[in-house]
Amino acid sequence: MVHGGGNAIERRTAYAERWPRRGNVSAIGAAVTVTSNNPRWISVETNRNALIVGASSGIGWELARVLHVRGYRCCVAARRLGRLRTLQQALGGQTLARELDINDAGGAMQVCEALIDEMGGLDLVVIASGVGDINPALSWSTEALCIQTNVTGFAAVANVAIRHFENSGRGHLVGISSIAALRGSKSAPAYNASKAFMSNYLEGLRQRVSRFGDAIAVTDVRPGFVDTAMAKGENQFWVTPADRAASQIADAIEARRAVVYVSRRWRLIAWLLKFVPEATYRRL
Repeated sequence: MVHGGGNAIERRTAYAERWPRRGNVSAIGAAVTVTSNNPRWISVETNRNALIVGASSGIGWELARVLHVRGYRCCVAARRLGRLRTLQQALGGQTLARELDINDAGGAMQVCEALIDEMGGLDLVVIASGVGDINPALSWSTEALCIQTNVTGFAAVANVAIRHFENSGRGHLVGISSIAALRGSKSAPAYNASKAFMSNYLEGLRQRVSRFGDAIAVTDVRPGFVDTAMAKGENQFWVTPADRAASQIADAIEARRAVVYVSRRWRLIAWLLKFVPEATYRRL
């Protein structure tokens, strides 16, 4: 069941994250109160809780590291729990690691809902999971996996996040889409189409939560080539290191941007793609 309860004003003013006591909490300047009879649990109103889905590698891995440095208390989630344990150890004891298979939409939703309760609410959800393969043979198994992961799984996690944010009256959903969302691709039809779905779905959710004003944000991140295992194919250019991409994404999160290209110069390519005539694009 999605975390909620109480009226909207109470949720905004009494929203509390429960975390084990570590060191001198007052050093971070937070208002701290005991929330239960267990002295290990405290309420820290200024801390921000983040869930990063797809954090076992690539952009998700690097973004978890950046958000941790910027003061977020992170839960990293993905299928490869062993990789997540390594990241958890690197980030510190307050970081949570949970196995989550985004290809099992129902199971992924249950994991997210349980985490919302366990963490006392979420302020930020980043969906960085995704697959993409060059598929000139149009193998259906490749297309189907891409749709299952990038469309169904993505929408399932986003659904849980937005319903939670609407219940709590605040929050931020971030989806890692791609510049590939702008046009179709003869060599990877499902991949580009799935990224177009992501961007369109995020825009619809942004419109949905606009009644909350600035309290709920939805950010569509559209990377160009990033130096990760996902970057496939020849003739790559303007390849951004994953750590730099993560830093730019974190900046966009702090600025609560609606759409951001990574790196920034990919905005030029986006502009060109939008205006290339269909007949010309078909010959590329």
